Amino acid sequence: MEFGIALPTDAESWRLAERAEALGFRTAWFYDTQMLSADCFVAMGAAAMKTSRIRLGTGVLIPSNRIAAVTANAFATLNKLAPGRVDMGLGTGFTGRRAMGLGAMKLAAFEEYIRVMLGLLAGETVETELEGQRRKIRLLNPELGLIDIKTPMRLHLGAAGPRARALTARLGAGWINFFSDVPGAVAMLAEMRAAWQAAGRSEGMEATAFVLGCVLADGEPYDSPRAMAQAGPRAAVLLHRAADEALSGLPNITPVPEACRAAVESYVALARGFQPKDAPWLENHRGHLMFVKPEERPFVTGELIRISSFTAGEAELKRRIGDLRDAGYTEFTVQLVPGQEQAIEDWGRIRQAFL
Repeated sequence: MEFGIALPTDAESWRLAERAEALGFRTAWFYDTQMLSADCFVAMGAAAMKTSRIRLGTGVLIPSNRIAAVTANAFATLNKLAPGRVDMGLGTGFTGRRAMGLGAMKLAAFEEYIRVMLGLLAGETVETELEGQRRKIRLLNPELGLIDIKTPMRLHLGAAGPRARALTARLGAGWINFFSDVPGAVAMLAEMRAAWQAAGRSEGMEATAFVLGCVLADGEPYDSPRAMAQAGPRAAVLLHRAADEALSGLPNITPVPEACRAAVESYVALARGFQPKDAPWLENHRGHLMFVKPEERPFVTGELIRISSFTAGEAELKRRIGDLRDAGYTEFTVQLVPGQEQAIEDWGRIRQAFL
């Protein structure tokens, strides 16, 4: 099993990508969350210039944030800087869209976007809708060598539902799965495998596990300051999802654990007072996957962290990751939290057990 890191993008994320490369991580994934963090392509370009082996991926790019032609050009530009090291991760959008009060984009629009993007990267003339009219477009000067559309890039999709997994399989794409518990992750991979097999693509498919967590020292509690900083933001996602559902009517695909129901319901009650009243998502998603806000700290309990994240001692974490490997996941990716960059050393130590 390979290991990767995921980053809420910083203009200087190249520093972590460089360290991850030195520690033997395969991939650095950059979040495309424009209301919360820095621009992924700018940061990936810098990382491309500072590294030589580690793969660079969008984890995941949200199509509604830029037109397909711009995305194709950006990937082709990055591909010239890091040929053979580019992973094109795309998804229908959670963090980057919820931060603007939006739900996921429609799957049909997602599929159409990928069709146009891949067609352009293949050097084809494609027809697409621009400003309400159908237009034929093509990358016009690839022969000048300003971009690279010849070196292959790998496509990965974040796909939670059966229709999205079927699309992933039809495209022969890798699969990105953001989860908390191992049994659920194993069951979801079985469903993804069934989709790949139904599409005749059962061999060589990539399955990437995305998690947040903290490598606990002996006797360290789940709600220690370090665990709260590194894994608390993942636990807070359960709060954010519940508030989105209650205040904005957006779907919540994460069941609330019974042991944490009171804490989640108390946070939702607090969120009903968020200002401005017509945009509660602004406060709800501030700090999303990056830090625990002071007002939500009382609701991020040690139990919520234990249930929702990969937070445990080394032996337990190795067992969980081993179970994911045995189930067929090809990469284990852990997100690093701003201000807690030193955690890469802990996860680098975990990685050594899987060489």
